[in-house]
Amino acid sequence: MSRRYAILAPGTFATGRAKTAHGVIAYADDATVAVIDADHAGRRVRDVVPYLACDAPIVATVRDALQYAPTSLLVGVAPQGGALPESWRGEIVAALDAGLEVVSGLHQILGDDPEFVAARKRNASIWDVRIPPPVPLFSGSAYDVAARVVLTVGSDCAVGKMTAALELTRAARARGMRAAFAASGQTGIMIAGNGIAIDRVIADFASGAAEQIVVEAAAEADLVFVEGQGGINHPAFAPVTLALIYGAAPDALVLVHEPPRSVMDTYGTPLLPYRALIRTYEALCASVKPAKVVGVVLNTRALDEATARAAIASAAEETGLPAADLVRFGSAEFYDAIAPAISGKAAPLARGTPG
Repeated sequence: MSRRYAILAPGTFATGRAKTAHGVIAYADDATVAVIDADHAGRRVRDVVPYLACDAPIVATVRDALQYAPTSLLVGVAPQGGALPESWRGEIVAALDAGLEVVSGLHQILGDDPEFVAARKRNASIWDVRIPPPVPLFSGSAYDVAARVVLTVGSDCAVGKMTAALELTRAARARGMRAAFAASGQTGIMIAGNGIAIDRVIADFASGAAEQIVVEAAAEADLVFVEGQGGINHPAFAPVTLALIYGAAPDALVLVHEPPRSVMDTYGTPLLPYRALIRTYEALCASVKPAKVVGVVLNTRALDEATARAAIASAAEETGLPAADLVRFGSAEFYDAIAPAISGKAAPLARGTPG
């Protein structure tokens, strides 16, 4: 269905906590008709987050947003732990009372909440994006797809892995390739309309879920860009990173980083330097299905232009690989630079019998 979103992001829209809101505004085919954040009410999206280049108004409440005829209320944040802020409950109820669909990527399942269920009976609906479908154990079928598979991997969470995969999909299509984006997280699913939130899948089945999104995407594509998750030395989220590395069975990796970030939020864990990250990711692939890092994508949004260009040049020099900020400076040149490295189909070292 085609949606008209009012996006709920009270007190957060101008921050990185609203990455779900930002991603949907930037990449979804669905229209954003209003953003709800009383801190910036009366302004437009582009006034607060210029790179989004969107003229949707920012309003204080769901009731204020109704004048723009939304069909759906999107919960626009993805906080650690995935719980709905208590102060937002009234706005969810207001949306359901107005007959809107509520779209949520939180770990907290809104469709199980008695208050929201009561409101849903009044012809409203709730889409809990993170609820996964039944998935099988990893079978090895990802090894057999004809498409080449590229996985974005990161130095940390929220550095731009989804954005890099989306931008590379666009660039490949502009070059005439049958390219597909495979969503592995809640925001990617909202944008693509399909996929599986890998971080919600039982651990034994997580690599099977990654395999499933690749096999489905590869059925109609020659090149699949898989949305990465987490970071390989992240204390909380490395398991989902590893599930994607093995389950997606990539032929190539693209490393994503946000300078000047040097430690992980909350944990203070130091981010690994480029060469250490590349060695770690490639070593994990080496004993199962070898895959090399073929380029480095930087998210330089926090830097001025001169500093951003210097960071890109430094990454290229340090790694010997193509480097770019695909949003700020375009993706075509970077795609052309990595295309030869992703043109071949890698093979697993051996085909074992699934357990």
